[in-house]
Formats: sequence, structure tokens, C-alpha cells
Amino acid sequence: MDDLKLYRLVPAAAPDDPNWDLAPSHGVVVVAALTPGDARVVASEAELDFLEIDGSPAEDKSTKNASAFRNEKLYTVIEEAARTNITERGVVRGEVRVDNIISTQI
Repeated sequence: MDDLKLYRLVPAAAPDDPNWDLAPSHGVVVVAALTPGDARVVASEAELDFLEIDGSPAEDKSTKNASAFRNEKLYTVIEEAARTNITERGVVRGEVRVDNIISTQI
């Protein structure tokens, strides 16, 4: 695999920004990824997806594209380290919430 870099995803919008109504903030998250765009994908993949629970907006439809990490108005991506010893893409530091979707099971 190509050399992974460390990227820090930092909330860019104010806490009262209405865009946060569309997706929750996770705070600062550091990921190992190939590019800044890949960093957004890596972070969003750590979130809970409709396909992983008992509800879905439509059959076989993912909610990954609705992630706050993919929204440039909500998160900015900053390169933290150009070279790492990390061999797998993924979240390195920070916590990605999994309460972004509420299950219909009671």
C-alpha cells in the first residue's frame, strides 16, 4: 500500500451553525489515509450506517455520503504527518460517535 499520512479533521463551523442539524459533530479526529479526500472517507466509514442497523432510508442505500466529515462547511482537513509507520487506513485518535442514527428497535 502507498505511504499513509496522518490527517486531522477539525470542526470548521460554529457550534450553532444550522448545518450541524444535518449531521452530528464528532470533535477532532485523526485518521491514517492516502489523501485529504481519503481522510474524509476513512472518517465517515467509522460512523454507523443505515445498512448496519434495522432501518434504511431506502433498500441498499448508504448514508455515508451524508456524513459531517464529507461536508467542507463542517470539517476541514489538515495534514498532520506526511509519513507514518501505520499500514492500515483508519481512525488513529479521537472518537467517532455511533449515535448518528437512531435504531427503530426498542
